[in-house]
Amino acid sequence: MLGAFVNAFRTPDLRRKLLFVLAIIVIFRLGSQLPSPGVNVSNVRECVAQLESNSGVYGLINLFSGGALLQLTVFALGIMPYITASIILQLLVVVIPRLEALKKEGQAGQAKITQYTRYLTLALAILQATGIVALARGGQLLQGCTLPLLYDDGVQTMLTMVITMTAGTAIIMWFGELITDRGIGNGMSILIFTQVVATFPSALWQLKEERGWDVFGMVLVIGMVIIAVVIFMEQGQRRIPVQYARRMVGRRMYGGSSTYIPLKVNQAGIIPVIFASSLLYLPALATQFDQDQSSSVAQWIQAHLVSGDHPIYMAVYFAMIIFFTYFYVAITFNPQEVADNMKKYGGFIPGIRAGKPTEEYLSYVLSRITAPGATYLGLIALIPLIALALVNANQNFPFGGTSILIMVGVALDTVKQIESQLQQRNYEGFLR
Repeated sequence: MLGAFVNAFRTPDLRRKLLFVLAIIVIFRLGSQLPSPGVNVSNVRECVAQLESNSGVYGLINLFSGGALLQLTVFALGIMPYITASIILQLLVVVIPRLEALKKEGQAGQAKITQYTRYLTLALAILQATGIVALARGGQLLQGCTLPLLYDDGVQTMLTMVITMTAGTAIIMWFGELITDRGIGNGMSILIFTQVVATFPSALWQLKEERGWDVFGMVLVIGMVIIAVVIFMEQGQRRIPVQYARRMVGRRMYGGSSTYIPLKVNQAGIIPVIFASSLLYLPALATQFDQDQSSSVAQWIQAHLVSGDHPIYMAVYFAMIIFFTYFYVAITFNPQEVADNMKKYGGFIPGIRAGKPTEEYLSYVLSRITAPGATYLGLIALIPLIALALVNANQNFPFGGTSILIMVGVALDTVKQIESQLQQRNYEGFLR
């Protein structure tokens, strides 16, 4: 991995791309530290310091903003509105025939769907920014802190902050597209990686301050094991062989080649974890409207579905991840469509007839391979909650959950793209 980066810096055009990505990351992190207009920075820092952990109803958004959310910075929303918009559009493509037709049109249709994603991102950013500013204005953003977070709680200040945070989300989208076009790797993934990694050193150091060097060293060793397991599972795939028959088109012979369909063990990525986390935040968010907790339902939710160390919370979280893994894989991989395309171009799986038998075989393999992938996602996501229950650790436990999946996944994908570009520029033939 390090050798790939060294060789990339030795190649002039790759070096320019890497330096461009680093420059965007630096600007991105500066915007994550720049406070929005009207924010009382000293009070915000004091309130954050009083909190035991930066968790709560907006914990997932705070993770994807690199801790910028609770500090009410220009890039406070981070990349979360774009992630939510992308997921919604992926789901709507399956439901709305017009979007499905656009997807099949190729690059032009995909560009149109990308444009819809941008519009939806801005709409979600306005909604999220309004909610966050309203909570900060009412003193409910940082629970347990009575200091005013804003200098002025007037409507003009609120509108200014909402516009600033929405504009910050638009700039983040632009940064991601610039990295994709002019840099290396997927721009949005790299920005998510940057924000998650930004909170990693502070979480480790806080663990050392609270538990000492012994626990710190033990966590590092366990973390290396977890990273090895995540890499092994993320790289794992079932390769289904596909043979294409030869056919004559005019005077040319086509086909006769063999390839394979790679079915990953973790076909859904981190999307099921985001789905489950977002839905589990909704009951906790609803209980905040019942200030005195007089309702029995609100009391039960507060006791069982808010604290991450409760067994019921863990069981519901794990079950939701399993369900959403199967759900997301079902809507993103269509065995019928794959079987029809193979039959159209003369492809077949050895030993399986084309058409309906191929579709049934792909569905069978996909359902069996999704089971260990869903279990793996659920166990990795439960690691911070188990650490919270056993040793009363921070809910933002560094090794585990969404953060470790993002870091390992994006790092592997970026290194693969660097190596592929190096191979294109330094290909060694049989003559040397």
